[in-house]
Amino acid sequence: MEALFWWVRHVVFTLAGVFFLAFGIQVLVAAYRLREPFLFLMTFFASNLMILISAALLVVFLTRMIRKYLDIKKTAK
Repeated sequence: MEALFWWVRHVVFTLAGVFFLAFGIQVLVAAYRLREPFLFLMTFFASNLMILISAALLVVFLTRMIRKYLDIKKTAK
């Protein structure tokens, strides 16, 4: 049961990371439509921070899931 909860938790976190990555890209695209330089800079840096954090978390969660899957596959043999 604990293993199932681990997988569900990591899949949910991965999906949240994908959502925030896509949202950050949309905010970045919207930043280029702004006319005021201050708003552009604030939106640009906020979207880049969102993209950076969500991409880093995606790498961590995907790496953990791949390692766990390979460990399970190795012990099943």
